[in-house]
Amino acid sequence: MKKTFTTIDVLAIVEELRESIIGFRVNQVYDIDHKTYMIKLQKPDQKVVLLLESAARIHTTEYEWPKSPAPSWFSMKLRKFLRNKRLENVKQLGVDRIVDLTFGSGEAEHHLIVELYDRGNIILTDGNYNILHVLRPRKEGEDTKIITNEIYPIENARKAREAPTFEELEQAYNNAKDNTGLKKIFNPLLDCGGSVLEHELLSVGFPSGAKKVKNVEINIKDIHEALTKAQSNVREERKELEKKGYIVKKLVKRMKEDGSSEDTFLYEEFHPRLYNQHKELPVEQFPSFNRACDEYFSKLEANELDKKVVQKEREALKKLENVRKDHEKRLQELKGKQEEDMRKGQLIELNQGLVDGALLVVRSAIANQIDWKHIQELLDEAQARNDPIACAIRALKLKQNSITLWLSDPYDCDENDMLLDSDEEREHGTESEKMRPMAVDINLDLSALANARRYYNMKRQAAKKEQKTIDASYKAIKSAEKKTQQTLKEVNTIANINKARKVHWFEKFLWFVSSDNYLVIGGRDSQQNEQVVKRHLKLKDIYVHADLHGASSVVIKNPSGNTVPPRTLHEAGIMALCYSRAWDEKVVTSAWWVWGQQVSKTAPAGEYLTTGAFMVRGKKNYLPPSHLVYGFGFLFRLEESSIARHEGERKARVLDGPDNEFSSAISAALEKLTANSDDITDDNEVIN
Repeated sequence: MKKTFTTIDVLAIVEELRESIIGFRVNQVYDIDHKTYMIKLQKPDQKVVLLLESAARIHTTEYEWPKSPAPSWFSMKLRKFLRNKRLENVKQLGVDRIVDLTFGSGEAEHHLIVELYDRGNIILTDGNYNILHVLRPRKEGEDTKIITNEIYPIENARKAREAPTFEELEQAYNNAKDNTGLKKIFNPLLDCGGSVLEHELLSVGFPSGAKKVKNVEINIKDIHEALTKAQSNVREERKELEKKGYIVKKLVKRMKEDGSSEDTFLYEEFHPRLYNQHKELPVEQFPSFNRACDEYFSKLEANELDKKVVQKEREALKKLENVRKDHEKRLQELKGKQEEDMRKGQLIELNQGLVDGALLVVRSAIANQIDWKHIQELLDEAQARNDPIACAIRALKLKQNSITLWLSDPYDCDENDMLLDSDEEREHGTESEKMRPMAVDINLDLSALANARRYYNMKRQAAKKEQKTIDASYKAIKSAEKKTQQTLKEVNTIANINKARKVHWFEKFLWFVSSDNYLVIGGRDSQQNEQVVKRHLKLKDIYVHADLHGASSVVIKNPSGNTVPPRTLHEAGIMALCYSRAWDEKVVTSAWWVWGQQVSKTAPAGEYLTTGAFMVRGKKNYLPPSHLVYGFGFLFRLEESSIARHEGERKARVLDGPDNEFSSAISAALEKLTANSDDITDDNEVIN
């Protein structure tokens, strides 16, 4: 997965940034982590966020990146020197992966240098490139120091090279080892990077991943032609090409909660043009390289998490499977123990005489206080004489007060025949398999039948334990399944970086869209009242106010200059009244409106207008009294694909019925008030 800019990427992004953000001023600086910073830029009614990541990228973003709770020391330094300064220039130093951002001019000029190679760096300098602050102080050789109060060595930036000659290419090829990729052989001779080189090699017939093969000659002339084009025409091609961005995607399989898999695409690479090697791959096109970078890096963290999700899903499902297998294994062991104890009890009963005889012999030897070693010697001698009782005794476990007997079913075939039973019988658990000869421990304190009873009791205890294990296993597996489902939910809930909604200029004011689709704005306080009138009230707009303390200055935006419908005037009047003292005191009164050209900030001679106060000249058109009823609504933003289905929903409608009667009533009342000279004033008046 590609995570850093190449030289060509830097060239492309610098061109786009020059066209889009030069002239903006720095509003604020934030840090996302120790190497990633956001610079908020703004113009009147326009804002842009520039994202810088040391050693990786630089582009504008439309996404809401999480900011650090408290600004770092480097953010504070950038704020100190760059806030309110104008971005004057963006340039690439040589053909290196270094971007130089120039803020301010003259004595106030500063440079912010972003290094996108190796471990990267961000350096703040003055207009003479004297380093003021550096994110990562370092030394380059003996003479170059990137530290405070040193001069940043812009002359060390890599310069553009001429295209390699035929002889240089031939020498590089001959010096390379066999099985070395052509891209790896020739890339050090160029400035354009591996992607452009591979693109040009494909264009002259070399397959992707072509290598040097022993004793195989290649046409260096074709390579020279391709590399000359790649090196010399990079800038010209970029200017001629349509400026777009491309993201190459990769198909992977992901596990779903039900255990099935689904195909999903992960971002793999981003490029400023579509190269030959990517034309057969899934590719997403963007209107600009900057947009492609923004989309790619905003999803990069999610893509990384997606890869971890696949692994965590497998681990969670494997853990659940292991729990099931473990419980199945325990149940099998308990069932096997029951069968074994049952067989041992049955074999003791079938060989009761033999067991009692063995018990009598051993007990007698112990009762006569014969040494345990001598007992073993006597046993070995008896076995040598093929004594049936001695041959049945396999081990003396006198310390445990027991002996081990080898018992078989005396009514079944002999032991040799048993050993020749087929594997198929063993698999299907035949009756003969159940009664195979086996070693049985016999307690010396118990008789044969008592020992058989002991094994039957052990079998019953194992059966009870099996049932308890089954019950516990059911609960444990259910709990494991629940935890697995929760884990799958958690790993699938990835914290994506959400795309920031564009905040419109009018959202800082009180605002609504009237029933006739007019934008109506009002000030929240005297400062905003001042802004609403001075910045946004045009000659053909409508100014609405009420003669009450605290009433908001309301403006109906009327860009078309047409007559504003009575319903919109009435709604704007309600807004002016509700944001006044009338709301608290429950006073029903009337608002009034005038044209924007009647409102000014010019006070009469000898008078002074305070903040939020204006002079209204000419007639004031009073609106009918209205109830203090105010509501709030939700405004939903639609996807572009959904706009067509909702077209016309906000279109003003004139219907026969209550709406039409209400509109007619308002119109009639307005006409009546306009005709009544008592309700219209021609005096100049200062409003607050």
